[in-house]
Amino acid sequence: MVEKVITLDNVSLIDFLGVENHNIKEVAAAFPMSKIISRGNEIRIKGTTPEITRISDILDSLMDHYQKYGKITQENVQNYISHSGQPLGSSGGAPPVLPDDDEVLVYGNRGVVVRAKTDNQKRLVEAAEKHDLVFAIGPAGTGKTYTAVAIAVRALKNKEVKKIIITRPAVEAGENLGFLPGDLKEKIDPYLRPIYDALDDMIPAEKLKFYDENRIIEIAPLAYMRGRTLNNAFILLDEAQNTTPMQMKMFLTRMGPSSKAIITGDRSQIDLPNRQKSGLVESVAILKSIKGIAFVELDGRDVVRHRLVREIITAYEDAGQ
Repeated sequence: MVEKVITLDNVSLIDFLGVENHNIKEVAAAFPMSKIISRGNEIRIKGTTPEITRISDILDSLMDHYQKYGKITQENVQNYISHSGQPLGSSGGAPPVLPDDDEVLVYGNRGVVVRAKTDNQKRLVEAAEKHDLVFAIGPAGTGKTYTAVAIAVRALKNKEVKKIIITRPAVEAGENLGFLPGDLKEKIDPYLRPIYDALDDMIPAEKLKFYDENRIIEIAPLAYMRGRTLNNAFILLDEAQNTTPMQMKMFLTRMGPSSKAIITGDRSQIDLPNRQKSGLVESVAILKSIKGIAFVELDGRDVVRHRLVREIITAYEDAGQ
């Protein structure tokens, strides 16, 4: 007998192995002549070379499935077991999986399926596919940030980019940052919470931790972008209405030759002091004629929060605010 050890990296072990390792027990039951032991993030296989090869192929297929869909069911395990060892093109075909849907951006955690829900969100997705730089502008609740994060996560999962960089200006909405407790990171993190919430929906916790520790996903204040060239990256600038013209120019000139960027903002929520001019407003006026840059406007029809949010936005617009 020979032995092989498979290490599971960047996965939620309970989602991959199943409750009480049920998924691995299903595989083990299909190969009674082999021994499969799961400890921590390691799976140890003992058996004949042909069986170990089949078991490894099944686990590789399950890993690919997990990376795409974010979960593994008992039915998935049985399907991959029943189709293991069949040659390509055989009558058995490929094991059935979740249906591919061109509108699905990400298969997230706990069965979450992330897709564009409104016409303008779909326009944002299409614009990001065709352009390297996209402005998504609209009021609160229109899903512009959430959709932009999903587009970036999809690009990372599809290996179209090597990293995601998400940034936003640290501008207080009627509060003083200096009076908040903690060091700079602890002061800034509350302003980045919407980004973390979106990523938590889309990426398993263990994998998100790995991405964070290895700087594959980087979330930082806009000031940290100065002097950098961001290549092979998907870059998101959130809350761009609170950038100054100088900050916006600095951000726009960070893009490397293999990067894509989405800039999101809300003209109605400018928190800059002393009526300082918004870098978002200025950049739209300056860049609107440049080919390769897309501008997507979202409005109250795109609000995906509580139904009252849409009516609140309309009421403020009618009041000229």
